[in-house]
Amino acid sequence: MTYNDTLEWMFSQLPMYQRQGQSAFKKDLSNTLVLSEHLNHPEHQFKSIHVAGTNGKGSTSHMLASILQEAGYKVGLYTSPHLKDFRERIRINGVEVSEDFVVEFISENKTFFEAHELSFFEMTVGMAFDYFKTEQVDIAVIEVGLGGRLDSTNIITPELSVITNIGLDHTQFLGTTLTEIASEKGGIIKPNVPVVIGETQEETQTVFETIAADKKAKIVFADQLITELYPSDLKGTYQIKNIKTVLQSIKELKGLGFSIRDKHIQNGLLHVMRNTGLKGRWQVLQDAPKVVCDTGHNKEGLLLVMKQLEHETYNMLHIVFGVVSDKDVQSILPLLPKKALYYFCKPDVPRGMPANQLYDLFKAEGYEGDVYNSVNEAYKKALNSAAASDFIYIGGSTFVVAEII
Repeated sequence: MTYNDTLEWMFSQLPMYQRQGQSAFKKDLSNTLVLSEHLNHPEHQFKSIHVAGTNGKGSTSHMLASILQEAGYKVGLYTSPHLKDFRERIRINGVEVSEDFVVEFISENKTFFEAHELSFFEMTVGMAFDYFKTEQVDIAVIEVGLGGRLDSTNIITPELSVITNIGLDHTQFLGTTLTEIASEKGGIIKPNVPVVIGETQEETQTVFETIAADKKAKIVFADQLITELYPSDLKGTYQIKNIKTVLQSIKELKGLGFSIRDKHIQNGLLHVMRNTGLKGRWQVLQDAPKVVCDTGHNKEGLLLVMKQLEHETYNMLHIVFGVVSDKDVQSILPLLPKKALYYFCKPDVPRGMPANQLYDLFKAEGYEGDVYNSVNEAYKKALNSAAASDFIYIGGSTFVVAEII
């Protein structure tokens, strides 16, 4: 199979949460454990850092990887979802896994995948772990896909666990309260492995402390300890919370014997995008009119993005907006400004919410805008309509951003 053939098979033959939603979510690690045994337990062959959380886990993972790269380590980075190319999910020192490796891995294991009905995510995790083992990384930063306790990545025993924060997202899988969701994400806490919690939250602090005590794991809360910040090329005031989480995590790693100096931290935070290839975090696409895209898509994420938007100066605000069909639009509507012109669109994935449906929900609450046939059509209309002094924001879904950048 060619690379494109391989991707087509992966995307179409196997359940994939990114495209399908709930039907692709498996609350069970048995498949991943069987796959790990089939691959001779690659996760035992490299050190790792495990990163969970409702928001910020992607930025936090990339920042950690960037700092470790600056410190001279060979760093694996596993994240999801991808924006443009599947290979973005698996990198070493910012370089994406080769097309040849993806093709060969699937080809060699295809019969096994089919026999055990592995999900897209399960075999992708297996691919990442096998790649990091093969390439002998010094350490890999592993971002949780969904939840924590039963996520396919949770077969690792990391050097450090990190949980950025807890919000009400993916409630159909993880629970309907912050306490329930914290219990799921707290499932990445391992016996005697230190854990950094990014944000102290009244509803979740006791949950994490109880799990950590049971596991005899040292627990620290970054926002209680970090007072000095460093600048980063990841813009947006909301990154301050992630930077605090990263700085405390680096302190813990230094305590475990990792050689990381202050200049590595400074340079790592200043060159996250260059070192790791991260995109879509308050990313400025052009000026006059200023165009910014951001992958924030749940209540907590959009709240932070909207706060950032308040710092901008403009004449008219244009918002290119689309969501997936399982999004609770009513929960995010109050966060979005009414003094704006909306360009409603459907992201080009099967679970994208039809633009007409999104328009109806917004119109009922007094928002103004029009429906467009595609994300690109909506974006082009916004560009043509906006004056040089206006501002265009693109968001609502990772998939909307992916079609623009």
